[in-house]
Amino acid sequence: HTHPPLVCVISLFGVCVLGSAECSCGRNHFTCAVSAFGECTCIPAQWQCDGDNDCGDHSDEDGCMLPTCSPLDFHCDNGKCIRRSWVCDGDNDCEDDSDEQDCPPRECEEDEFHCQNGYCIRSLWHCDGDNDCGDNSDELCDMRKCSDKEFRCTDGSCIAEHWYCDGDTDCKDGSDEENCPSDVMTATCSVEEFQCAYGRCILDIYHCDGDDDCGDWSDESDCSSHQPCRSVEFMCSSGMCINAGWRCDGEFDCDDQSDEKNCTTSMCTADQFRCASGRCVRLSWRCDGEDDCSDGSDEDDCEKTGTYTPPCAPDQFLCGNGRCIGQRKVCNEVSDCGDGTDEHPHQDCRPRSSDGNCNLNNGGCSQKCQMARGLVQCTCHTGYRLMEDGRACQDVDECAEEGYCSQGCTNTEGGFQCWCVQGYELRPDKRSCKALGPEPVLLFANRIDIRQVLPHRSEYTLLLNNLENAIALDFHHNQELVFWSDVTLDRIMKANLNGSNVEEVVSTGLESPGGLAIDWIHDKLYWTDSGTSRIEVANLDGTHRKVLLWQSMEKPRAIALHPIEGKIYWTDWGNTPRIEYANMDGSNRRVIADTHLFWPNGLTIDYAGHRMYWVDAKHHVIERADLDGRNRKAVISQGLPHPFAITVFEDSLYWTDWHTKSINSANKFTGKNQEIIRNKLHFPMDIHTLHPQRQPAGGRNRCGTNNGGCSHLCLPGNKTYTCDCPTGFKKVDQHNCALSLDKFLLFARRTDIRRISFDTEDMSDDVIPLADVRNAVALDWHAEDGFIYWTDVTTDSINRAQWDGSRQEVVVDTSLESPAGLAIDWVTNKLYWTDAGTDRIEVSNADGSMRTVLIWENLDRPRDIVVDPIGGYMYWTDWGVSPKIEQAGMDASSRIVIISSNLTWPNGLAIDYQTQRLYWADAGMKTIEFGNFDGSDRQVLIGSQLPHPFGLTLHEEKLYWTDWQSKSIQCANKMTGLGRQTLAENLENLMDIHMFHRYRTTVRTPCAVNNGGCSHLCLLAPPTKGSSCTCPTGINLQLDGKTCTHGMSSFLIFARRTDIRMVSLDIPYFADVVLAVNRSMKNTIAIGVDPKEGKVYWSDSTLKKVSRANINGTAHEDIIATGLMTTDGLAVDAVGRKIYWTDTGTNRIEVANLDGSMRKVLIWQNLDSPRAIALYHEMGYMYWTDWGEHAKLERSAMDGSDRLVLISNNLGWPNGLAIDSAGSQLLWADAHTERIEAADLNGLNRRTLVSPVQHPYGLTLLGPHIYWTDWQSRSIQRADKTTGANTITVRSNLPGLMDIQAVDREKPLGFNKCGRRNGGCSHLCLPRPNGTSCACPTGILLKGDARSCDDSPETYLLFSNRVSVRRISLDTNDHTDVHVPVPELHNVISLDYDSVDGKLYYTDVSLDVIRRANLDGTGMETVISQGLKTTDGLAVDWVTRNMYWTDTGRNTIEVARLDGTSRKVLVNNSLDEPRAIAVFPSKGYLFWTDWGHIAKIERAHLDGSDRKVLINTDLGWPNGLTLDYDTRRIFWVDAHLDRIESSDLNGKLRQILISPVSHPFALTQQDRWIYWTDWQTKSIQRVDKHTGRSKETVLANVEGLMDIIIVSPQRQSGTNHCGVNNGGCTHLCFANTNSFVCACPDEPDSRPCSTISGYVPTSPDRETTSTPAPNKIPEAPTDTPQQGPPLIKYDNNRPDILPHCYVIGGALTILAILIIITAFIIYRHKKSKFADPGVSNLTYSNPSYRTSTQEVKIETSQKPPIYNQLRYKKEGGGDSGYTKEKIRIVEGVCLLSSEELYWEDLKQLKPSRGGLHTCMRTDTVSLQASSASLDDGETEQLLQEETSECSSINTLTPVTVTPQRHPQHSLPDTGWTPARKPSTESEV
Repeated sequence: HTHPPLVCVISLFGVCVLGSAECSCGRNHFTCAVSAFGECTCIPAQWQCDGDNDCGDHSDEDGCMLPTCSPLDFHCDNGKCIRRSWVCDGDNDCEDDSDEQDCPPRECEEDEFHCQNGYCIRSLWHCDGDNDCGDNSDELCDMRKCSDKEFRCTDGSCIAEHWYCDGDTDCKDGSDEENCPSDVMTATCSVEEFQCAYGRCILDIYHCDGDDDCGDWSDESDCSSHQPCRSVEFMCSSGMCINAGWRCDGEFDCDDQSDEKNCTTSMCTADQFRCASGRCVRLSWRCDGEDDCSDGSDEDDCEKTGTYTPPCAPDQFLCGNGRCIGQRKVCNEVSDCGDGTDEHPHQDCRPRSSDGNCNLNNGGCSQKCQMARGLVQCTCHTGYRLMEDGRACQDVDECAEEGYCSQGCTNTEGGFQCWCVQGYELRPDKRSCKALGPEPVLLFANRIDIRQVLPHRSEYTLLLNNLENAIALDFHHNQELVFWSDVTLDRIMKANLNGSNVEEVVSTGLESPGGLAIDWIHDKLYWTDSGTSRIEVANLDGTHRKVLLWQSMEKPRAIALHPIEGKIYWTDWGNTPRIEYANMDGSNRRVIADTHLFWPNGLTIDYAGHRMYWVDAKHHVIERADLDGRNRKAVISQGLPHPFAITVFEDSLYWTDWHTKSINSANKFTGKNQEIIRNKLHFPMDIHTLHPQRQPAGGRNRCGTNNGGCSHLCLPGNKTYTCDCPTGFKKVDQHNCALSLDKFLLFARRTDIRRISFDTEDMSDDVIPLADVRNAVALDWHAEDGFIYWTDVTTDSINRAQWDGSRQEVVVDTSLESPAGLAIDWVTNKLYWTDAGTDRIEVSNADGSMRTVLIWENLDRPRDIVVDPIGGYMYWTDWGVSPKIEQAGMDASSRIVIISSNLTWPNGLAIDYQTQRLYWADAGMKTIEFGNFDGSDRQVLIGSQLPHPFGLTLHEEKLYWTDWQSKSIQCANKMTGLGRQTLAENLENLMDIHMFHRYRTTVRTPCAVNNGGCSHLCLLAPPTKGSSCTCPTGINLQLDGKTCTHGMSSFLIFARRTDIRMVSLDIPYFADVVLAVNRSMKNTIAIGVDPKEGKVYWSDSTLKKVSRANINGTAHEDIIATGLMTTDGLAVDAVGRKIYWTDTGTNRIEVANLDGSMRKVLIWQNLDSPRAIALYHEMGYMYWTDWGEHAKLERSAMDGSDRLVLISNNLGWPNGLAIDSAGSQLLWADAHTERIEAADLNGLNRRTLVSPVQHPYGLTLLGPHIYWTDWQSRSIQRADKTTGANTITVRSNLPGLMDIQAVDREKPLGFNKCGRRNGGCSHLCLPRPNGTSCACPTGILLKGDARSCDDSPETYLLFSNRVSVRRISLDTNDHTDVHVPVPELHNVISLDYDSVDGKLYYTDVSLDVIRRANLDGTGMETVISQGLKTTDGLAVDWVTRNMYWTDTGRNTIEVARLDGTSRKVLVNNSLDEPRAIAVFPSKGYLFWTDWGHIAKIERAHLDGSDRKVLINTDLGWPNGLTLDYDTRRIFWVDAHLDRIESSDLNGKLRQILISPVSHPFALTQQDRWIYWTDWQTKSIQRVDKHTGRSKETVLANVEGLMDIIIVSPQRQSGTNHCGVNNGGCTHLCFANTNSFVCACPDEPDSRPCSTISGYVPTSPDRETTSTPAPNKIPEAPTDTPQQGPPLIKYDNNRPDILPHCYVIGGALTILAILIIITAFIIYRHKKSKFADPGVSNLTYSNPSYRTSTQEVKIETSQKPPIYNQLRYKKEGGGDSGYTKEKIRIVEGVCLLSSEELYWEDLKQLKPSRGGLHTCMRTDTVSLQASSASLDDGETEQLLQEETSECSSINTLTPVTVTPQRHPQHSLPDTGWTPARKPSTESEV
């Protein structure tokens, strides 16, 4: 900045105050340095360099050449004299380092770092960001490397990557916001959000709530309707609230300066002084010697009092006129002051020895003597000062002057020594202390996040983000926790210091928690709340919370603890701002400072320096004082626009400033060296130094290990501790608290329910910890079981919980609209409530059961209700058009109006049982009145100062009430209305109020004995009756007056997505009752009723089930749970005992028995979107609507035949459908044409019944009426069925209405056509217009007799899709898939079937088992459970009764008997990725595919012998394999080359059947067809096996398709030598073309084994059997890692040992050479294979088997061609990837290297497969960021985890063995160097 030239008129004082940092004095004057206060001092020029401190800061003596030093002294370059002994002692004594130049270098110790200036410092301090050497030579370090999650700023610092271009400057140099794309998305806020001025979104409810949630007050501007400021505050235009006294005080306190606009000049109050500038300051500041006005006007015309002294330096003299001159100028016979006060006679000046001489007796000086102007002048050595006599010297006490030492100081003669407290170490300068431990970190709250910054360097990281409004924070270093308060959510939260594990600590009863502090010794949390004006304490988890200090608190803000001393300090910026302290148990409270304070914001304690520092934002000052408030002093008083929080560390202060949005630092002693640590922050709030020395461990835990023996809180005091209780609980004795409250005032406040305990004297209100209280209005309580009850008019529910908040539950939450009154009958445990929305009074048991409507007529907005169980009456207020108070018996009998005049808004009611009176509050009349129970003797009790009373209650002699307008709870005497007191104030939204106590009157009632003889509810009644019985809603009482009928007889039942409700038509009012099913419903659509058994049937389109239950909610069961998509329509044929339904997803209409059995697809063709369905059993017809592209209404016989379109024009969305059999007409509702229409049963004579209707959905009829549900009006309507007239609303305000049915259980059902012997049918009997027809379940053909069916089809497909096995019959042509009910399927891959026993065999790679089961789901058993990794292929030899399987995890082919016994490994070498397997028993052949490095199809005999590669050229990923036993050919699918091929059994005559096919997986053959499953099209398709033509889709839209097989009588035929009696073998029999062999299992079992047919050995003598013992057979190399070379014992007596070594060595060498050659050949082969670089990106829709349907881009980076490592598994070890669903995992995965010998090396090194597996996935995971399935962070994390696992394997692999490996692990996703055909299979 350039400044205009400054003119400063020098008064005698020589002081002028300038607004700039430059001063200029006149000629012949010397200008002193600018002081900290911006003042300039001018002195005569000749006073410069006269050895005298005239400026007061030595600036006139700096750099002067002083007279020569004595011989004992060293002459510094700057003229200073120091002791000779101080030279080269490592201390800068000259202050220009000249005493330390050219010194012999000092030797540093081994663990020390050598600074360039010769100092030695600890090695640990090198590069810690702190200038320890003093010349910064220890900080010349390389820049830290930024991690890959960080962005590097131009200045070398690192910030979080996502801060780049986020619109917020995070780098100090702003480089993270340069070159950003211009179209950076501006955040658009959602509907429920408010957008702040700078773009951030906050919840809309925070707009205009009086809290600055945005941080710039933009959410509080334009809030004219809302006045969030208190009466003593002024509201800025921006919405910010400031102290009202600050308006027009000449200083801008509002951030928009609106507090200084439109000011008249006389705004100062009586206790203020008006400055010349118009600003107001406190009157007490006038003439206090401090310029508070900034223009000096408060110090003008002051009497000079002795109290005020301008500050002169210690070695200066204060003149009478207030000027300071150097001490030596006193008595020099010159009037230097200008007023003569420095000379005789004012001073006692001794005559000078003018003739003195330094050579004579040293001039009389005790130390140094020099001549000046011919006079002797004595001076002293450094460390001494001249005494009064001008000759003698005295030691200077440096320790008395502050800042010489940073911590401890000991004065010595002529010098001083510094020392440090525990935890610190002296730096090389011997004056400052350095904290031991890690580098300090500044932790600060930034409103929307919490960040950390390193003060000594620019490192800057995020700790927690996505916060609402974080203000205060603190940490607990030992437990590594951070705590913060959020004033928007009004919560206190905590998290780990690494940002994980965020939890709520305190979530209730906070209003504005502006400060918090952690007691790290006793593990307590203290906080201030300026909204509730309290200081509270709790355990670190928020338990045992207690209001500690509440009296004479206004706006407590900052809080700091000194747990070592047991003290708590806080600031209060209320009307009388002050800083106070107390013991940490709340005792011994004292004010430390209450003057010169205005807005004390921040507070911190310097534990090492025993001082406290605070900031005042209004005074723009940082001050400090001793811990008792003494020695108060300003440290910094300029450059502080709006300081907020402060912290201290070592010798520095750090503070945040709201105005500059920065963090600054300065020296804590002098206030100098001001630096900006970080600016351009979002909104810096609280700040702390995160370092163990900020929570020193020096203190003693006063509570010891046992919590001081306290039952609850142990709070430290000065020397001891106090046991304390949570708020409201009284102490029983010294250590223990009461376990419960005996008496408390309970009141509701919309969003919380609070209590004020009457057991203690503090009367603090305490929030009861309840969840989800949105709008609590009415309350009551029941002391017997400790429950409190409340109504919530937002969630429309009645709830209850224990008085302490536990056991919370919803009691009633249906059919309530505005439950505003609530009363407990504590005698019979009943709940009474009023509902001003439905205008009803209802009652239920206390748990909400047996609810019934008591009064439904002539109510108009009923409000409060009270019951008098003693008298048997209830009373309620009604504030409708004619307000009144009514009385009725508690059973609704004898209802009368008792008060109806002079009422406006009668709110609260209360009963005084002692005086038999009723009290009420009227908010319109603004009175509280009382009268007798019959309304007589009415009197006004309180008629003044009641702005808006609401809740009212009585207890003992007092009446308590809440008032909306005065926002307070008050009480008064109930008889006189006098003695009014305010119990609580400043409470918004006060509602009902009650006094909880434990002394309610008990009454004997008739209901106590046997429930009064009632079957359901027994209600109290007025005296004559005593009690009466009543029934739940909708059910009538029988004639005996005691018992209820068994449920409703005629009713409406309707679905509402998440529940089903019934409306009884038996009673005179419409009330809906929820069907009490204890099962959650997600999306219930269609509904049907069987009146005969009284069951409800419904479909849920989200759960995809059809379920049923009894009408009373019991016996819930799912009857159809598979094969459903969206069941929109459902109809129960109660006569024929069937259920019919439509499915819009599968476009089918199906039928089944009522229990779901014998399910059959009736109609599957030409359906677009079938919806409603209706049945006419007598006529044998079913009708349905179809709202597809061409909407229509169709009819067919109930067996699906004779289908006919009845109506197809002028239809839009035909939703509801009903048959009026009495009127022979068809009715339907169309939501598009907005009509309800009718036609006759043939579709003729069409006419409109009701029009317009908004959006009808369900339609039904009963008697003379039709009923329908309407989506738009959310209601149920009724009209006449013949004319459509007289429309009325049955129930309204019901969102989510779906289907509706009307039921009359009394109506006879009619004749069942299939009644006799099921119509003669074996399975289904279905009605037709002219009789009945028999039918079979889906897929089964009716036999020739037209009556009976088989239990299963003859020929069918079986296929698996991971979680299910399904069947498609090939006997019928509907090709509907039917679920096979096999239990416990997790991830089924491979299937086969044994037609002999009729069992299904399957592999489950999630459980690693092979199992078998019958097709009806019974008899499931595990046959192989051990030693499986990934079983991809399975084949059953139905002749020999063996099964074969491939294990691609272990690379083996194994065999076992069908029951899992006699297991044997057949092939375990030269297998890479074996997949599909097939057997040809009559030929004795085994075939399998291998999609490893070198894809091939192989054949062997059934015993594994005579192995032969059939095909290994032009093969990619051979997935499926099947045999055509008729033409004797093999067929296979190739998912890489996208084709289906075949060849003969020798691999010859190869031909392509069909190409391309998108991604085939498995295939099978039947008759002339080849069937296959396809992953990409998610379908099963078929094609002619001879021509490859006639391709058709058998089944579409199936996720996760795997294996497919045919079950057919022709398929498993033929025989072989093992077919009879197992060929005579004891264990395994393997047939080949014309003979067979016997074999033994790998693990011997209990039976002796023979390999000779027919020979059974008697004992298992292993040496004689031809099979070697199992421990000699090397199993699959996976399982037996070789543990190094065999041990050879050397024996000196054996000369033959040496040749052995040579032989072995030679053999090994030759072997190694062979291996290398083989590897090289294979590598060359691999390189040349499938080079296809030019393949573009493929996009699959959703290949990851998730439910979502987003497109996932499949990146085709060049990958090895080896095929789909289809890891369908969840691995045991380290394989989290499967659950997380990687974006796409390449099919071809080269696991490090796939040749057998690399496998073995690897397996030797790391047998655990989990690790290898993970590694493999890392190579190939592609993270193209279209991640439908993972967010970046997750993916990144997964990648990191995996990379680390991979690298560990990498290092293990011996380099010599794999010379050609590419470093594919170093960078995931780079692929391999050679170009490859891309891989495209997704992995889950």
